[in-house]
Amino acid sequence: MGKQARAIVDLSLKELVRDLNKAYADEWLAYYLYWYMAQMVSGRAYEDIKEMLEKIAKDELEHATELADLIVKLGDAPLANPMELEKNANNAYLMPPKNTADINRIIRIVAEAEAGAIEVYSKLAKKTFGKDHVTYQLVTHILSEEVDHEEIFENLLER
Repeated sequence: MGKQARAIVDLSLKELVRDLNKAYADEWLAYYLYWYMAQMVSGRAYEDIKEMLEKIAKDELEHATELADLIVKLGDAPLANPMELEKNANNAYLMPPKNTADINRIIRIVAEAEAGAIEVYSKLAKKTFGKDHVTYQLVTHILSEEVDHEEIFENLLER
């Protein structure tokens, strides 16, 4: 964003970047959780779950990339130290189950992660609505994908 684009943001840029960095940290943790569970899943129908987790892990990585790009455009930098991700995240890292064949537990964990993401992006959308159009568009885009992910996992639990 240029000077004028940053100037029309009717929010504290420092606070906004802090919030975006927290969401960025969440996305990296979600990416790693989903990727890790995709590598480890076993048991019944594990191939389908593995494929779904890998696909959604890519979505989470895309979200992190989009947030990093926006943070840079706002004149700052995304978190650089991976050791700082969990400390700066909105939500704690959810540990994968020890039993890699417990598909229902895996699905419950990722559904919980998606619910947390929905809450974060809903707050960001409310905060930026009418005050920062660019950030608002990005967070509502990510929010819609997180809503879709949650629905996928909840539908699997209902089966």
